Amino acid sequence: MGINEVEVWHGTVTAEDANYLTYWRMLDDAEQNQAQKFKQVLLQRRYVVIHGRLRQLLGQMLNQAPEKISIKKTEYGKPYLADYPELAFNISHTADKVVIALGWNCHLGIDIEICKPRLNVSGLVNKCFAKEEIAYWKLLPEAEKNNAFYRFWTRKEAFVKATGQGIISGLHNCVINPEKPDGFLRVPDLCGKASAWHVVDIELGGGVCSALVADKKFSVIKLMAIAE
Repeated sequence: MGINEVEVWHGTVTAEDANYLTYWRMLDDAEQNQAQKFKQVLLQRRYVVIHGRLRQLLGQMLNQAPEKISIKKTEYGKPYLADYPELAFNISHTADKVVIALGWNCHLGIDIEICKPRLNVSGLVNKCFAKEEIAYWKLLPEAEKNNAFYRFWTRKEAFVKATGQGIISGLHNCVINPEKPDGFLRVPDLCGKASAWHVVDIELGGGVCSALVADKKFSVIKLMAIAE
């Protein structure tokens, strides 16, 4: 992977993954402890598989044994590589879908959501969108509003994850340009200039929305399928 490229890996997580025990042994103590906090076996197994696959990808990228990679977290919980901070990564999952983004020398975030109908979508728009986004969304045909909501939502979530500031940034404070959704109109002051941040919608089909945000414009985005 070149320095101006990003890899977006996507796939499906099954609780019956044949490599479950292998993945479990890859995890460090903190990850194993986190997995054991899930009361539902399904959620626990998904966590193990997702983080095991992440370690595999990082290991391939760095030519390191997956279990030897040191993954730490910032104050707000964003994971990073203690020994290789130049390699940025981020993961997101919803139900059994997962995406993992990898890129060099940047801050990046990725989000994925299943575009299921929501009864409270108008309330969420009014709470989490800025005035420009609300005005744009309300003018859309009813048939387009649900999907458009998730488009905006995944872009905003990806931005919050990229900054590493958590929800403290406020979703309504990172404002997507409705007319040019690959960029922002405004971002919180602590996140620098809006023009420094770039948005890419990741097309996965199947009623799924996903977005990547980074403080760097990539020349190549490679969409890669995670092997089952």
